Amino acid sequence: MKPIAIFRHSAGEGPGYFASFLDAHAIPWQLIRIDANDPLPQDAAAFSGLCLMGGPMSVNDDLPWIPQVLGLIRAAVAAAIPVIGHCLGGQLMAKALGGQVTKNPLKEIGWGWVETTDPTARDWLGDLERFEAFHWHGETFSIPPGATRILKSAFCANQAFVLGPHLALQCHVEMTEAMIRLWCQAWADEHAEPGPSVHRPEEMFIDLEQRLAAMRVAADRLYARWIAELKR
Repeated sequence: MKPIAIFRHSAGEGPGYFASFLDAHAIPWQLIRIDANDPLPQDAAAFSGLCLMGGPMSVNDDLPWIPQVLGLIRAAVAAAIPVIGHCLGGQLMAKALGGQVTKNPLKEIGWGWVETTDPTARDWLGDLERFEAFHWHGETFSIPPGATRILKSAFCANQAFVLGPHLALQCHVEMTEAMIRLWCQAWADEHAEPGPSVHRPEEMFIDLEQRLAAMRVAADRLYARWIAELKR
């Protein structure tokens, strides 16, 4: 089958567990390092699916690659090529599909519970109605026309939406322990006041292995549903 294109926007925000999941299912993938100036593909049809990772930039920034990536997302959706986005990736999907990306009322940094909002979520998560996800964002997306919100959190109303085979996530279900520890090195750069929606690094590390294992139950269900409609 054709590979999945994985777009990396920042060196520290790679595919993480998503790549491990694909490897475990013998699904080929190709990393496109936007942060390293890799050339962007011209044709979404060269891939079985598109995956967009996170990044510290905003989709509203004036960056030359953003319009090109938005165009690839639209082309993939038009051709029923599944697209999945994590945090910035989900925001790129929302903007490409007619939504908006704006400042969230609060930053979300660390662990926090998300819960389902629509019966459509059962198609993606089965009987799992809530799980503890990892967060690291200050902006949020609106739900584009025709899409369905399936997850929310106490501090961010729109945590995920689906549109046919496409899944946009605000939260980070792709995290690994190494990624969390790396990101926490830059925690002070966020200039965020610790509180209910912002955890200190030492709080994020509590029961880290168990939390990651629990989140992967949700990630496995989301990813399994997503790969089911890949272009073979």
